[in-house]
Amino acid sequence: MPLIRTSFAEAIGTIAFDHDAKRNALSAGLIAETVAALDDFKAKHARVVVLRSATGGKVWSAGHDIDELPRADIDPLPYSDPLEQLLRAVKAFPAPVVAMVHGSVWGGACDLVMACDLVYGDESCAFAITPAKLGLPYNVGGLLNFMSRLPLNVVKEMFFSAEPIAAARAERVGIVNMIVAAADLEKTTYDMARTLATRSAASIAASKESIRVLSESVPINPNTFEYLHGLRRDVYFGADYHEGTAAFLEKRKPKF
Repeated sequence: MPLIRTSFAEAIGTIAFDHDAKRNALSAGLIAETVAALDDFKAKHARVVVLRSATGGKVWSAGHDIDELPRADIDPLPYSDPLEQLLRAVKAFPAPVVAMVHGSVWGGACDLVMACDLVYGDESCAFAITPAKLGLPYNVGGLLNFMSRLPLNVVKEMFFSAEPIAAARAERVGIVNMIVAAADLEKTTYDMARTLATRSAASIAASKESIRVLSESVPINPNTFEYLHGLRRDVYFGADYHEGTAAFLEKRKPKF
């Protein structure tokens, strides 16, 4: 069975996660379907893509499928990881990608929302980045993704505490563009999508790519990169990552 639903109308593509059994976890299969849909919409010259949940459940996405993370002694988020491929596809898509969020957003799905160009949510939405609960060393690109969107103290709070930020505060700190009533969320999102679709596609594509390049333009020398990677390597070879992933799978609190 497909893990997403797609539609295309008025030059607006819609990708709706549709795997409630796993709370729309970002498995390799769901990600492959999503990237294929983005490629299809690009071929159709979509002017906007809306990313949403198909059913409007309590969880928009549970994030990276933990069952697919390596258990130990290997980088859990390498450049080739499917989630990293999806983030790059969203950022490189030549038209705006708009997240429509009903429900909570966890882990890697929070990173995905940060990669989207615009975000609209309702009062049910909440956002948590959870590597500190898993003993997982988040990658440098992911940290930069948050740092380019949010105040540094908010980024630190999210990564250190792994606690969710609820709707009203998410709007205040800039995770979402606007919070609206649940009954108005779809209309608000697609009204903006239709507005974007009337603007110059060439201008938007140039602006989006320029913003992407500028936001990622952080000078770093090879020694510093190796130092940062070494910090991550110490964690995923260490006891916390072993314990964190085991505790999640055993549905218990980790003992760090």
